[in-house]
Amino acid sequence: MKNQAAKVLFFLLVLFCLSPYGSSALALLAGIILASTLGNPFQEFTKKHTSTLLQISVVGLGAGMNLKVVGVVGVQGIGYTVTGIAFTAIIGYLLTKLLKTPATLSMLITIGTGICGGSAIAATGPILKADHEEMSISLGVVFILNALALFIFPPIGHALSLDQHQFGLWSALAIHDTSSVVGAAMQYGKEALELATTVKLARALWIIPVSLLLAFFMKSKSKIKMPWFIFGFILVAALVTWIPELSSIGHSVSDFAKKLLVLTLFFIGMNLNVKSIKQVGLKPLLLGVFLWIIVGSSTLLAIKLNWIF
Repeated sequence: MKNQAAKVLFFLLVLFCLSPYGSSALALLAGIILASTLGNPFQEFTKKHTSTLLQISVVGLGAGMNLKVVGVVGVQGIGYTVTGIAFTAIIGYLLTKLLKTPATLSMLITIGTGICGGSAIAATGPILKADHEEMSISLGVVFILNALALFIFPPIGHALSLDQHQFGLWSALAIHDTSSVVGAAMQYGKEALELATTVKLARALWIIPVSLLLAFFMKSKSKIKMPWFIFGFILVAALVTWIPELSSIGHSVSDFAKKLLVLTLFFIGMNLNVKSIKQVGLKPLLLGVFLWIIVGSSTLLAIKLNWIF
């Protein structure tokens, strides 16, 4: 009976996510509550397809953007990203020594914070020879902080009177996963969404050089995972920009992609329950939280002082 009720609610919430009333924060919260109370009746399905759904959503968002703007913003974001990754690595190293957390686990959490959350952890885990427990804990830390970011970033942005440009930049540089970056920026406005998505994807591309660098030092022969969906985003943006006749279709595709992203966040919530949070442990969670607060607050200060613009 409980499982049947969970299935019915699951399908109703899927429809809600795809409706005009669905929002990123509500979708994530609904997923967490359902998974923590009645359970996830389609756990295998949501885990398997969450990543694919996110990638399709990101590619679709490209249909509503101008390639020239994407190019300019992407190039501007390179310097911020390199500085941010280096700063995160230094702070992560110092916190690891302070908290005495395991080296591989700490490196995974630091890489996830500095580059692209779960995607970066999934790409570098095999290179670092991380075991199942280390992968699970590091992903758990990132997913918990991603969920928090979706709820706390927009209110903080409004409280500090950040404009859409500032908020989009802050989200892209201070939130781990693409899903939560886009989800938070969607709540703030169109300009914030466009800027956040572009800078975040430019940041995510650093999975490749960082993975290659780690593979060289670790003498690992693990296959490097390419974030192909980023190139799909650029290709779709190029088609809409170069072929003006596709403009109206592009906006429709982009609108639908936003709904798919809301659904993606619901799936992420379904995979994040009280049990998975308890498995993380205190020290790794503290490492992730302290690192995130330092990186997020430093980035915010730099934006407010116009050091990043």
